[in-house]
Amino acid sequence: MPYLVAGGNSEESVRIYYESHGKGRPVVLVAAWPLTGDEWEKQTRALVQAGFRVIQYDRRGFGRSDRPSSGYDLETLVDDLHQIFEELDLRDAVLVGHSMGGAEVARYLSTRSNGRVRQAIYVATVNPYLLKTSDNPEGLEGSIFEGIKAALLADRPATIAGALSGFYNEGKLPATVISKEKLHADFVAASQASPIATHDCVPVWLTDLRRDHESISVPTLVIHGTDDPGAPIEKTGARTALYPNSTLVTIHGAPHGLNWTHADEVNRAIIEFIS
Repeated sequence: MPYLVAGGNSEESVRIYYESHGKGRPVVLVAAWPLTGDEWEKQTRALVQAGFRVIQYDRRGFGRSDRPSSGYDLETLVDDLHQIFEELDLRDAVLVGHSMGGAEVARYLSTRSNGRVRQAIYVATVNPYLLKTSDNPEGLEGSIFEGIKAALLADRPATIAGALSGFYNEGKLPATVISKEKLHADFVAASQASPIATHDCVPVWLTDLRRDHESISVPTLVIHGTDDPGAPIEKTGARTALYPNSTLVTIHGAPHGLNWTHADEVNRAIIEFIS
């Protein structure tokens, strides 16, 4: 299996699992918490068929990547992403982030890209700043995230199951859109992640990325569902799309996991934008 070695800001080397499919202009897919690169199943196939090379990877602590005891801060995660671009010598790329992956995309673009990325895409992003503060009244209360961290420490499997149920709006969408089997597959993947990583990544969601977005000049597409309770569009995607060179595509009735439930619409928006 293909691995590359990343160090980041941690003291130990970490093997990062990645996959590369197809040929052509590279598209790098950054997964949501608490999932792996496999979450992009429906996008990978469509993009390869459209003539692109797709690189997906498992974030440290998740999936087939190593599970160190530290290194789950945003800077180290972005260093891992940077290592992928450097070792594979990716250029003229499209960088796509889902949910928390959007934070890694924005920080990479503002600090490390060195012109390697031509376009960026945020899918159900938590950007630009999810936490409610005195200068960010549009955000969500910090107590919500403290509760999530406490719940993960108390009963991680149950917390993950609840998060995934909300991820796909289970019960609101029919089984033909989100099946029990898909929910189970995601639960297995997420529950096998490092408990430390699962807990310690939560603060990444709350990073203030407003200055990062102000410095990003590449054309940007924001794809967001109107029925996303975890990252409400008016607090996240709609605000991210206000930055220069940004376009918002709204998918009616789509939840946080819209890259699965509304894959055809997501794929169409991505391919139209990058083609």
